[in-house]
Amino acid sequence: MPQEVALNALGEPLVPCSFDPLTGFFRDGCCKTQDDDFGRHLVCAIMTEDFLQFSLNKGNDLITPRLEFGFPGLVPGDQWCLCITRWAEALEANCAPHIKLESTHILALKTVSLQTLERYAIT
Repeated sequence: MPQEVALNALGEPLVPCSFDPLTGFFRDGCCKTQDDDFGRHLVCAIMTEDFLQFSLNKGNDLITPRLEFGFPGLVPGDQWCLCITRWAEALEANCAPHIKLESTHILALKTVSLQTLERYAIT
């Protein structure tokens, strides 16, 4: 049986988010998900210092390398698959990072409107 093609928020095939650093729930560079991805890593975001500090203050340290888990630590400018709920929290706190819409999974639309995502999309 052929594997189902993941779609982005525009209804088109999902484009990879980042291979360096390697991101995604499956660590395949894409913001794909499945039932046991409780965080729903759906948004391809471009890290900013403001967002990294926001995430740290929320208890999710994305800055410190954790080499034992193959995690290099993130710096501003890195692209990373974020949990949709964390991105939405950052949106409310006025520190949501810009996103790559073509690399953001269609399921993000269950939490955030396409119009909102489009306002944060880079081209």
